[in-house]
Amino acid sequence: MQAAQPSAVQATDSGATQVRWVSATTVEEHGWADVESLLARPEGFVWIDVVECDEPGAQRMGDLFGFHGLALRDVLDRSHLPKIHAYADHLFLILHAPEAAEAGHVHLVELDQFIGRNYLITTHGPLSVGVSVETATRETSYVLGKIAGGRLQAETPFELSYAIVAAIAHRQGGYLSTLASKVAALETAVRAGDERDPEKLLESMFLLRHELLTLRTMAAQSREVYERMSALTRMIPPEAPPLIADLVNRFERVTHAADGEKDFMQGVIDFYQARTSTRMNIAMERLALIAAVVLPVTAIASVYGMNLIVGQRTDVVQLVIVLAFMGLVTAGMLAWTRRMGWW
Repeated sequence: MQAAQPSAVQATDSGATQVRWVSATTVEEHGWADVESLLARPEGFVWIDVVECDEPGAQRMGDLFGFHGLALRDVLDRSHLPKIHAYADHLFLILHAPEAAEAGHVHLVELDQFIGRNYLITTHGPLSVGVSVETATRETSYVLGKIAGGRLQAETPFELSYAIVAAIAHRQGGYLSTLASKVAALETAVRAGDERDPEKLLESMFLLRHELLTLRTMAAQSREVYERMSALTRMIPPEAPPLIADLVNRFERVTHAADGEKDFMQGVIDFYQARTSTRMNIAMERLALIAAVVLPVTAIASVYGMNLIVGQRTDVVQLVIVLAFMGLVTAGMLAWTRRMGWW
C-alpha cells in the first residue's frame, strides 16, 4: 500500500475539506473538483472528511449527493444524542467521543457519517470551547495513518466507518480507565479517613460519579445506534453484520464497565456519608447527655441567682446542702444515662 501524499485541502469558511480516494492498494489525496469523477471509478471509494462543516459546504454536499435537508441540518447543529437514519442509498449516523474538561464535565465530540455504496463522508463538530481540531479528528487521523502505513485495509466505506467507530469505542474505554484510577484514589482517601477538607472530598466524589454517568450514557446510546443498524438488513452491505456485532459488543462492554465503576463510586459515597452521619449522631448524643446532666444543676443555680432571694451573708450550712444536692443530682443523672447505654 502506498503512503498518502500531502493533502490537497480546500478551505471553507470554518474549516477544511479533505477528499481522498481509498482502494485496497493506495490512498490518494484530491480536491473537491475531483469528487464526481472519483465516484465513477469502478474500484475503491471516496472518503470526504470535513472539519466543522458550514452552510456552503453542507449545500455543496446536498447538491452532489442528494442528502436530506434534515440530515444536513444535523451536520450543522450540535446534537446531544447519537442517532441513525436510513435512506434509500445511504445511512446517516451521529456518534460522540468523550473528551475530559473541567472536573465533572465531559465534552461530547461529535462525529457525523454518511455511509454510501462508494463513499464515506465524515464531518466533525460543531466544536465546543476547549475542543481542538486535533482532538475532534483524532479517530479519523488515526485510521488514516493506519491505512497509509499499510496496517489497515478498508475495501468498502462500511469497513472504513467500522475502523473509525472502533477507535471511538477505544477512546471511551481509555477514558473509563482514567476515571477508574480516580475512583480508586478517592476510595483510598475515604478509607484512610482523610477529611481535612470534607466538603471538597464529597464534591469530588459526586463530580466523578457524574463523569462516569455521562460516559455510561454515551456508550449505551452508541450501542443502541448499532443495535438499530443491525435490524436494517436490507440497508446494510453484506460485510456489515459481523462488524456491527463487534461494535455492539465493544460499546456494551464499556457500558457494563462504567456501570460497575459508577456503582462502586456510589458505594464509596454511601460509606463516606454513613460514617459522617454516624459521627454526627454520636456528637449530638454526647451534647444531649451534657445538657441533660447539667440541666438540674442549672435550674438550682438559676433559682439561687434570682433577685427574689437576697442574702446579706453566706449561710455555710445551706451552701453545703445545695452543693451536695447538686452533686447528688449530677451523679444520679450520670448513673441513669450509663444504665441506658448513652455513654
